[in-house]
Amino acid sequence: MSYTEALSTHTSQAANKTLRNTYGLLSLTLLFSAFTAGVSMAMNLPHPGLFITLVGFYGLLFLTHKCKNNSAGILCVFALTGFMGLTLGPILSLYLNMANGGSLIMSALGITGLSFLGLSAYALISKKDFSFLNGFVTVGFFVLIFAVIAGFFVQMPALQIFISAGFALFSAAIILLQTSQIVRGGETNYIMATVNLYVSLYNMFLSILSLLGMSSDD
Repeated sequence: MSYTEALSTHTSQAANKTLRNTYGLLSLTLLFSAFTAGVSMAMNLPHPGLFITLVGFYGLLFLTHKCKNNSAGILCVFALTGFMGLTLGPILSLYLNMANGGSLIMSALGITGLSFLGLSAYALISKKDFSFLNGFVTVGFFVLIFAVIAGFFVQMPALQIFISAGFALFSAAIILLQTSQIVRGGETNYIMATVNLYVSLYNMFLSILSLLGMSSDD
């Protein structure tokens, strides 16, 4: 076996290991997040508000990044996803108070799950390089941030639809990009890969739920 072939085999094995670890940890964190969301709903906890949510999220994200190369990073991932589950609970409770809230939530879950499976399968099977999406992700991030800020001052249904649709597309791009990086050996840290995919799924679910809610008669 030549050096090039050996290197390719090693890269492929490392990518497969990262992929298994990422999907395994992602499954566990999604279950844990669902559990904490259920606890939040059962206890009827109020939403912590935007400021506490952002501080908690970015604080735990920073801590996870600092510990990404040791076992403490796994605890940080569960702390982060558990916290996000707590913030999700009050939102789900709000939708459940709607006449068709339960069906909206299930529809959003189904669309999110199918979208993730489809995007991941495409990236895994095609093994395409989606690094060209980096520019879209960077520009999209700033556009969405400005749109969210504008949304605080301008209450326009069209703007809210744009924000929700924009976050859904942004999340889809992140899923494609992150999965491609794992498959092609560009991402070897499964802890950060898990966080990126989890946040994308979280944002996609809320975006789709918001779009379905706005389209509902209620």
